[in-house]
Amino acid sequence: MENLNFPGYSFRFKNKENKSLIFDVIRKKFVVFQPEEWVRQHVLHYLMTEKKYPPGLINVEKQIKVNSLPKRVDIVVFTPQGELEILVECKAPEVKITKNTFDQIARYNMDLRARYLMVTNGINHYFCQMDYNRSAYIFLEELPSYSGEGI
Repeated sequence: MENLNFPGYSFRFKNKENKSLIFDVIRKKFVVFQPEEWVRQHVLHYLMTEKKYPPGLINVEKQIKVNSLPKRVDIVVFTPQGELEILVECKAPEVKITKNTFDQIARYNMDLRARYLMVTNGINHYFCQMDYNRSAYIFLEELPSYSGEGI
């Protein structure tokens, strides 16, 4: 698997029934090692190691309803009060991040109302803060670090 634009992290791997697996520290199980999963695992380590978010506030592949339709979100981070803080969309490294890619997470977020969005393919990362009063997003250089209350 290719190197991604993240610090170096340690991962656990194993093979089972001719499939490569990687250990997901949030779901606490081995999952099939695919390009998008490689990105997702890097994001999880980034959130916990660099940004100091506690694992108990992070969910992976969370099922949500958007306009009454079930959708899956790659990563969600909650505040200690249970409010949605960060919504993350992970793509495989070969997938270009386009306006359509960003619009996908923005549509999901219309109902969810997370404070921050992140879209990444592991190479390029985009972060924004939502401004619901002006129906706009403000692009950021990076996500804020965990502060212990709602950020």
